[in-house]
Amino acid sequence: MLHNLSQTNSILNYFLAEIRDVTFQKDPMRFRKNLERISEIIGYELSKTFVYQPTKIQTPLGKTEVNLPEDQLVIASILRAGLTMHNGLLNYFDRAENAFISAYREEKDDNSIEVHVEYKACPSLVNKTLIIADPMLATGKSMQLVYECLLQNGTPNKLIIVAAIASQPAIDWLLKVMPENTSIWVAAIDPELNKKSYIVPGLGDAGDLAFGLKL
Repeated sequence: MLHNLSQTNSILNYFLAEIRDVTFQKDPMRFRKNLERISEIIGYELSKTFVYQPTKIQTPLGKTEVNLPEDQLVIASILRAGLTMHNGLLNYFDRAENAFISAYREEKDDNSIEVHVEYKACPSLVNKTLIIADPMLATGKSMQLVYECLLQNGTPNKLIIVAAIASQPAIDWLLKVMPENTSIWVAAIDPELNKKSYIVPGLGDAGDLAFGLKL
């Protein structure tokens, strides 16, 4: 259920290092591009788990057979930070349907955090493979609420969660509360959260780094 790509050395290390590095973070375009490239690599790796069917192809000189994926995909991104990974997944899964949903954290006076889910645009999810993308999995609570909200559009056959960096507490939480047909694909897992539920060492606020500060 859990796939941590940092356990195997690859070119992914470069992109992961740059999104964490405070020097490279000064370039929003590069930050967004690196998250896009991370999601492309994750997309390639997770595509190996799809169901494939031999398909006959007519070329100019004859016929050949290619194994093509049968999964009907819906890529859902959590606004706004998730947009950075959405394009990377769509680059590889260009026939996928698309969904968008907003989720944001509100810090209360008692230092507790409340997650709000508001905007949603989503096709039917019945008998489909749902991929939810978000660069950071801090507590995992936002991901859980987003999935529960998307279920209003039907229950998918499979759920795939894609993130650049996750905390170990978020992984533990999602493995406990999400359905059995869930797989989690991350580029790296960090050990802890601080008092404000930010991942440590993490990288900061992915949405702000990609698109600028919000009010």
